[in-house]
Amino acid sequence: MPGQAAGPWAVSLFSIVFLLLTYSFGVYAFAADADVLLRFRDTLSVTTGGSPELPGWGLGASPCKGIVPLWQGVICNLNGTVLGVQLENMQLTGTLRLDILTGIPSIRALSFANNQFSGPIPDVSIFGALKMLYLEHNQFNGKIPGNLFENMRSLKKVHLSYNEFSGPIPSSLTVPPKLLELVLDHNKFDGKIPEFKQDTLGQVDLSYNDLEGPIPAAFSKFNAVKFEGNNDLCGAPLAKSCDSSLAQQQLISPPPSTSTNSTNSTNKALIAVLVIVSIGFVFSLIVICIFLPKWRQKHNHEERQSQILAPLTSAPSRKHNPEFTAPIEQPRTSAGGSGGKRARRDEPGKLSFVREDGQRFELEDLLRASAELLGSGELWASYKAALFDGPSMVVKKLKAKHGIGRDDFQEHMWRLGRLSHPNLLPIVAYIHKKEEKMIITDYVPNGSVAHMLHSQGSNLPPLDWPTRLKIVKGVARGLAYLYEELPMLTVAHGHLKTPNVLLTDTFEPLLNDYALIPVMSSSVASKVMVAYKSPECTARGKPSNKSDVWSLGILILEILTGKFPDYLHHGSSSTDMASWVNLVVREECASDVFDSRMGGTKNVKGEMDKLLKIGLGCCEVNLDKRWDLQHALSRIEELKEEGSEDGHSSFSAFTAEDEQYFSGTNN
Repeated sequence: MPGQAAGPWAVSLFSIVFLLLTYSFGVYAFAADADVLLRFRDTLSVTTGGSPELPGWGLGASPCKGIVPLWQGVICNLNGTVLGVQLENMQLTGTLRLDILTGIPSIRALSFANNQFSGPIPDVSIFGALKMLYLEHNQFNGKIPGNLFENMRSLKKVHLSYNEFSGPIPSSLTVPPKLLELVLDHNKFDGKIPEFKQDTLGQVDLSYNDLEGPIPAAFSKFNAVKFEGNNDLCGAPLAKSCDSSLAQQQLISPPPSTSTNSTNSTNKALIAVLVIVSIGFVFSLIVICIFLPKWRQKHNHEERQSQILAPLTSAPSRKHNPEFTAPIEQPRTSAGGSGGKRARRDEPGKLSFVREDGQRFELEDLLRASAELLGSGELWASYKAALFDGPSMVVKKLKAKHGIGRDDFQEHMWRLGRLSHPNLLPIVAYIHKKEEKMIITDYVPNGSVAHMLHSQGSNLPPLDWPTRLKIVKGVARGLAYLYEELPMLTVAHGHLKTPNVLLTDTFEPLLNDYALIPVMSSSVASKVMVAYKSPECTARGKPSNKSDVWSLGILILEILTGKFPDYLHHGSSSTDMASWVNLVVREECASDVFDSRMGGTKNVKGEMDKLLKIGLGCCEVNLDKRWDLQHALSRIEELKEEGSEDGHSSFSAFTAEDEQYFSGTNN
């Protein structure tokens, strides 16, 4: 009747129509993404002729299933839309047609590094919301329009190194307010450096171009090597001051000639040249007399150093060494690289820092440091090096055979060096010598979570519930940060386990040995890395972007139960722990699985049960039922150190969305 409220049937009808429209729109969006990607694929070609092999492309209606990419080289959002395109190291050639990809409005990252694309830079300004652009190691050339980036205010990372770009650096790069990385080295940029004022910049490399003039004050905090190879640059951090550069230009400028007295002008010019040559000759003699003895002393020292440092190359087994003998060779400049590329950024055997903050030390400081072998496994031989007048560092020598070259290793180290999170152990520096690689990190004296959980006969107090929850929350946050900052990696951590989670004095967890799969061969990774122990690797031989979630689940169960994971003993995929916990829970004896040494459990039984269920959800064998990382993180963040007064188990507090993961867990 008129004036009466609509009945329940009207609300239900509206809800059904709304859901149908939402579903139809989602299906249309996924199909549209797929159509755009296939049209983009048709524009690509490889150096050997024909089209590139892109596994999975065109086989399904959608390139994504949630965050899981079904098409190789596609980065996916949690909602199943395309977040980015990453086609690297594929020998792609010709012109890069990015305009087609504007049909995917959700794109935030584009990476076509290490290919052979040529011609001018594509018009990336059509991607107004783009955050990451990686075009390094190609053959792009020509000037970049000055206004190319002025409307890209979301831009955070721009990598254009190792191309043939010329002309001035685009002034529009000073516009994006949150720019984090600007890597333009090994090109032919000329002119002055624009005045960058973004305080967010953490990585800048303008080396080996043809730039001139003063370096902006905001860049004085970076290492001088980031500006080397530009003969006419001056100012901090370079030792060359701009005042002396101007004076030198005035000194060598020829005197002006006059039309009224050409003979006198010629004589004056000749006299000036003779004076300058004479001064230069005398100055050269003085320089030789001063620096030749020092050069000989340094050369002899380096030669002696090479002989002393040889022993560590053969993997010493002593517990304590009187000197830390890191494998190193005499520094030299390499002009390698195909296609006439100029000298690489870092010299082989050189201690290369990847962080602008923190204490600096020289390689000789490490060489003089007393060293202690911390451990030696399949992946690392780790040493504690106590600097004479500074903190202790950890030097880890990669034992496994690596699958990438020096340049790629250096690029990856710089990428990891830019990461910054309270729950990540930062990489301080690295050393690369021929086929050997070493990584330097801070020393964390409290040890690992595994040490705290499983040390027998120690005086360490057992971890209580608030501390264990704090560790789990920190690990989940650090892991989520890795996936946010390294979207190009299918497995962002790859080696997540309690021995690789270190603890600060306040028991804040620090993730260690993360994102290392790219620096080793696949055969080694499959034998060593924890992600390769996940159930899907047993089934299909390679990890997924949920393999780290599986590792997180095992870590949660280990922290709650105090039991050592079976896969760490046997070195193969194992769900014994998850199966055992799941069996006990189904028999309604969940309290039997918790570590009996865990204190602080009064009134928190419900919170402990929730975390147990989260761990099981992350350990689900079926990838479709296994929890997404973001979903697991959101549930972990909701957990409390103190529960309800009755301490009742609150499994039922989980949502229907949670429960769908548990329907048939580990069946």
